[in-house]
This record gives sequence, C-alpha cells and structure tokens, in this order.
Amino acid sequence: MEHIIALGGGGFSNERATGLDLYILEQARVPNPAVGFIPTASGDADAYLLKFYQAFSKLSCRPSHLPLFRRVPELRSYVGSLDVLYVGGGNTKSMLAVWREYGLPEVLRDVAPGVVLAGISAGAICWFDEGLTDASAASLEPMRCLGFIAGSCCPHYLDEAERKPRYRELVGEGRMAAGVAIDDDAAVHFVNGKPHRVVVGRSGVDAYHVAPTTHGGVDEAALGVEHVDVRGA
Repeated sequence: MEHIIALGGGGFSNERATGLDLYILEQARVPNPAVGFIPTASGDADAYLLKFYQAFSKLSCRPSHLPLFRRVPELRSYVGSLDVLYVGGGNTKSMLAVWREYGLPEVLRDVAPGVVLAGISAGAICWFDEGLTDASAASLEPMRCLGFIAGSCCPHYLDEAERKPRYRELVGEGRMAAGVAIDDDAAVHFVNGKPHRVVVGRSGVDAYHVAPTTHGGVDEAALGVEHVDVRGA
C-alpha cells in the first residue's frame, strides 16, 4: 500500500516532535525507521535542519536529510534506503522546480511506493494534482503539483486568515479542483490515494472536503473518515 500523510502545518517546527510526527513514524511498521528530511522548500535552511535533527534525534529512528543546494547524493539509492520521507514547508514552486531539475519526481514514483511519504504545508500540497501556494508575495494562487493524489489541497486552512476564503473562491469558480483543506496541527493520512484517517494534534482542528455546488456555491464538510487524536502522544 502507498501511504501519504499531509500536514496542514505544525509538526516539529517548534524543535520538538509532536504527536503528528510520532504518528508518521509509526506508519513505517518497522523498528528504528530510516527517516529522510527534504528541506528544499526552505532553501535547505540550516535553522530548519537543526529543528529536524533536534526533534528526531530523540526518537527511535535514524534521521538524515537530502541536500539539493549542496552536493547531491545519488537519489535512487538515498530514497530507496528510507522508510519515511518527510518534506518540509516553504516555497512550493521553487521546491518543485529544483526537484524536476534533478529528476526527483520520477525517482519518487519509481522508488517510493514502499516508503511512507509525509510533509508539512509545501510538503503536503506537493503530492496533489494542485495546491494553493503563497510562493508569490502578491496573492495565494493555484499551482500544478506532482499528482500522486487526485484533486487539490489547501494547508493552514483556519490558521491563516486569507486561506479559507481564497480556496473557497477558487474551487467555487472552477479554477481549482475539489479537494482537501487541512488546519495546522492536523493531518490527513491517505492510503492508495484515498483519505484513510484524519489525525489531530490539538483541539478544534480538522480536515475538510471542499467542492463546488451545482448552484455556484461551495460545499465544505469534515472528512467522513476515522479521526485519531494524538495530543499528548
């Protein structure tokens, strides 16, 4: 089975692992999993890498990272050695441009079916057909992504004021496909491209299916799948 876990925001950014991060590790189904962090969307920022290692070096796993702004390792060998691949947040458009230059999307398609794929924000929307990105300072806009999951995705749904109205506008106008909106500290676990479970790390957060109606409006509803609360995990 193919597992993808999309986080609306949060995770280890506060320099300690959260229940969501632990949940991701548990899906590897092996003890002491090899976890690879891809920080491309942040330009391989040292501060972000430090937060990752501070959090995951305290867990039962083997953390490493994939640099794409320094000397790049052989991608198929690296990705194939992982149990979990965790993509960080930042500029989705720049991230995917770099990935495509190195052929990483093709490597992921060929090598990663046995790897748990996960990511925060940019690292969440990248797996979908399209995502709502703030890559440009001017406005939130749709962009084409990798297409591992059908439809669209919006992160930070209730945590950034402009996200919800913009996503609803674009979906309602048909400029974005129906899709999934995810709050910070919430995640959607997809199995074989379908929502399997919503995982929440604090109260008051969720994930939603957002779709156009026949009358030009937008229908929004919590995903009708199992919800798991990992607060305090």
